[in-house]
Amino acid sequence: MTAINWEDPHCGEGNNCFRIGTDTNGNAYIAVAGQEDHHLTDTREALANLIRDIKAGKADHLL
Repeated sequence: MTAINWEDPHCGEGNNCFRIGTDTNGNAYIAVAGQEDHHLTDTREALANLIRDIKAGKADHLL
C-alpha cells in the first residue's frame, strides 16, 4: 500500500473536520479527521473541484 501524506485537518463550524492527502503516484485522498483508514480516493483535480464547490456554498456539509 502506498503511504499517504495527510495535510492538517480542515475544520468548518462545529465538528466537521476532514483531511486531504496525496501519495507519490498523484492520487488524492479525503477522509474524516481521525478516520483516515476509511478514505475516498480520486484524482487531485476531482477533489480540488469538490472542495471549491463546498467553499462556494454548493453543499452545506462534506461527509
